Amino acid sequence: MAVTILLPHVGESVVEGTIGAWLKQPGDTVERYEPLVEVITDKVTMEVPSPVSGSLLKVLAQEGETIPMGAPLAEMETDEALPETPAPAVTPDPAQSSDLASTTGYLVKDIAPVGPTGGGAEPPQTTGPDAKTAGAGSRLSPAVRRLVREHGIDPSTITGTGMGGRITREDVLRRLESLPATPPSAGPGSQPASAQDAATDQEEEHLPLTPVRRLIADAMVRSVSQIPHAWSTVEVDVNGLVALRAEARTSFEEREGVDLTYLPFIIKVVAESLAEHPTLNASWGGDKIILKKKINIGVAVAAPQGLVVPVIHDADKMSVAELARAAQDLTRRARQNKLTLNDVQRGTFTLNNTGALGSIISQPIIYHPQAAIMTTEAIEKRAVVRDDAIAIRSMMNLCLSFDHRINDGAESGNFLQAVKQRLEDLGPGAPLY
Repeated sequence: MAVTILLPHVGESVVEGTIGAWLKQPGDTVERYEPLVEVITDKVTMEVPSPVSGSLLKVLAQEGETIPMGAPLAEMETDEALPETPAPAVTPDPAQSSDLASTTGYLVKDIAPVGPTGGGAEPPQTTGPDAKTAGAGSRLSPAVRRLVREHGIDPSTITGTGMGGRITREDVLRRLESLPATPPSAGPGSQPASAQDAATDQEEEHLPLTPVRRLIADAMVRSVSQIPHAWSTVEVDVNGLVALRAEARTSFEEREGVDLTYLPFIIKVVAESLAEHPTLNASWGGDKIILKKKINIGVAVAAPQGLVVPVIHDADKMSVAELARAAQDLTRRARQNKLTLNDVQRGTFTLNNTGALGSIISQPIIYHPQAAIMTTEAIEKRAVVRDDAIAIRSMMNLCLSFDHRINDGAESGNFLQAVKQRLEDLGPGAPLY
């Protein structure tokens, strides 16, 4: 029998995904739990396994297309019944507007429950005269919205063929093909279009956006458009931290099999400081400030597929050694594209080591919907005044961007001073466990 494989719900904050690559093609034999398709969300790239064994008949979502969780992915021929597992409930965040649910997503309404490996009832399809109305009234995905805007098309003129009459990218392309070509009129002294195109080709190179790059762009625009950023920086004397690391690095690596970087020390003091200054470990709730009871610190990683932010959960309960192991594990798996959804969810504060790139000062963009993000800049030896004398010390800047709705300069400044003091108190002999 033929069954329809649906994009499974994988988390309450992940409501749509972009098809990155099909790992199987029509006609291929697929075993149960064998990876079927790679899907990119605003959280992580994941492989969706097949819920049944059989033969892939038809691909219903094309590479590059953005679809909601629960939408049809493919049709398969199988002798097995699809597993039925209730989907996790999706609860709207009061900090969001009524239809927004994640960085690039929207709430999917009136769809059949879908388990973690697909299945469930066939989603409702809108056909006939009402399809056009449903497509025009439904929320457009970011990719479709961009395409419509770029070509100046009225969405109400497009008949949606997606789930519930939703307008897909293919619907827009078909509409474009049906429109008559209208080349721009040539003004006095203007060059023919072909000559202009040739000149442009010689002067420019256009790089197509990858799905990950597009998601990052959408996330950054959302952060700066919805969060009123303010920022501050302090200079920290890390001479003692440098000496501590130099003293412990070799023996620690022999004992733990992990390189002892500066990052776990910084995560430790940031977690301790967040416990003292909870409004930095928070989010905006519209008519309230939401204080987070857990301290989960995201660490920005420049992975080959783009920027990702894996999260160290309960960082305040971990020792420097535990943080070193956790940070190395997450960084390694991020660069191997092996992070899970749990690895990138529920972050409450973000750290970014821009100093690794040689930066000495920066203004980071807050990771929505958090209240703040901090960068650690390059450690440099500088001439500073100590006890009325010039001394050469290892110095580092800390740069904090904060949501000015939640915190003012006093709160953010006190937090930075707490981090600064803790870092400057570190020195040889400080505990790692």
